Amino acid sequence: MASTLPLLFLDVDGPLIPFGATREHLPDGYPIYQGARKSRRADTNPLITRINPALGPRLLTLPCTLVWATTWMSDANDTVAPWLGLPELPVVDWPDPTDDGATDGLHWKTRPLLDWAAGRPFAWIDDEITDRDRAWIEAHHPRRSLLYRIDPRYGLAEQDIVTLDQWLRATRP
Repeated sequence: MASTLPLLFLDVDGPLIPFGATREHLPDGYPIYQGARKSRRADTNPLITRINPALGPRLLTLPCTLVWATTWMSDANDTVAPWLGLPELPVVDWPDPTDDGATDGLHWKTRPLLDWAAGRPFAWIDDEITDRDRAWIEAHHPRRSLLYRIDPRYGLAEQDIVTLDQWLRATRP
């Protein structure tokens, strides 16, 4: 039987791997997390060490189905999931870009995520979500949705997890 839990679409670059902060934002630079579960590619991708491994257990407590919604595609399962202690997650398989590039001002992920949700309630965390995406999803999705923009300079934080948890619990059937 298919799960009726809401979906949580996870982006990697920005929400999990913070980037773009200046010395004014983070005078000591980004934290580098040591002692986390090693993944096969953490040594070849030093940005992985910016991911707070404590996020993994917190994400697993959320009442939802976690889904990778990232250009990392299945590499997120090979690299990011082991670092966070997550099991292998479903991955959104992005369609090939259209030749005309027409997006009507929407993020290129918006329509494919709505298709992937297939009518289920969902939350989407990303650092590129706009009000245009929110309005379009509201007009085209019959169930509850939360498009939650993460500041890429800092990434996903504890307060974001609390907000997601509250929304997901209020959304469960």
